[in-house]
Amino acid sequence: MSAETIKLPETPMPSTQAESHRLAAAGLTAGYDARTVLRELDLQIPEGSFTVIMGPNACGKSTLLRSLARLIKPASGEVLLDGAAITSIPTKQLARTIGLLPQSSVAPEGITAADLVSRGRHPHQSLLKRWGREDEAAVREALEVTGTSALATRPVDELSGGQRQRVWIAMALAQQTPILLLDEPTTYLDIAHQIEVLQLCTQLQAQGRTLVAVLHDLNQALRYATHLVAMRDGEIIAQGAPEQIGTPELVQEVFGVAARIIEDPETGRPLVIPKAPPLPE
Repeated sequence: MSAETIKLPETPMPSTQAESHRLAAAGLTAGYDARTVLRELDLQIPEGSFTVIMGPNACGKSTLLRSLARLIKPASGEVLLDGAAITSIPTKQLARTIGLLPQSSVAPEGITAADLVSRGRHPHQSLLKRWGREDEAAVREALEVTGTSALATRPVDELSGGQRQRVWIAMALAQQTPILLLDEPTTYLDIAHQIEVLQLCTQLQAQGRTLVAVLHDLNQALRYATHLVAMRDGEIIAQGAPEQIGTPELVQEVFGVAARIIEDPETGRPLVIPKAPPLPE
């Protein structure tokens, strides 16, 4: 797929003001069983932003994203959507507002790519509203955007890791939610497809969607995000625009890596250059 010629699917945008779908967390503490991962986090996702959550392995990035998607129940504090506790929102209404691409997904055995993508339309179905032309168009456009139209009739379990990842992204796009959460969306992708996925994210953000993604590549986060959330040990160390928080001090504090920051010659954004250890004599 070519990022320059992508035709994006139309996404129903809210008719209310820009704050109508703001996602936030207040005093959020969460984890798994008796293990606490997140500790009293306060977070606001700017409406219409491409927010990237970054940090070292096991710092709580995916746990935070899963909490924002209501997949994890907070031990204390709350996640807020439009100012209301996310736990109070009916499931189908939430699924029409927040879409999620999880870190690892398992498709039913034998299901084709098109059938999997069509499952993204489930929140839009009801007893009074069955499958129609609007759903067909959403699935077709999601396949086109992700470059998976040629894979539509193939079983998902026969696809390569990169192809499967793009089909899962297509399913999330077919859901046509104004907020989209992506947990490591570039996993299994080669560098060319990583760039295409991240450029797609920036185009969706330019359309008016709010995106929140977990990324491991710090320089990709600095290049593509409009808002960064830096985490370490279950806490938010800093959040803000890449130009504001992309500093050597932050890289040292969050990743424990000595680095210098230069200007990315392509974008003007911060570019992290890790300092090399002295070579042995």
